[in-house]
Amino acid sequence: MKNGRKLNFQESVLPQIREIVKDTFMATFMKIDSNRRQHTFELFGYDFMIDENWKPWLIEVNTNPCLSLSSNYLSMLIPTMLDNVLRITLDMMFPKPPSNKVR
Repeated sequence: MKNGRKLNFQESVLPQIREIVKDTFMATFMKIDSNRRQHTFELFGYDFMIDENWKPWLIEVNTNPCLSLSSNYLSMLIPTMLDNVLRITLDMMFPKPPSNKVR
């Protein structure tokens, strides 16, 4: 709670985190080899700390984040996240062929 009120993480903190992530991409985008940008993707691990005022602070960005299934939560989160990463990257490049079913 902030000042005795309930905090809505989705409305208050998450937009700040998204802005920080966007800033990191804007700061490094031109350093990426433009000949290697097409048809590639990379998974980044962002570590944040949230202070007593619910302000997020970027600690570090990992280009090789740990994907260890070391807890029940991570055993659910990581496979789901990887499935979503592949869905928004590979599925866009290799869409399923149209169905040939006759209706």
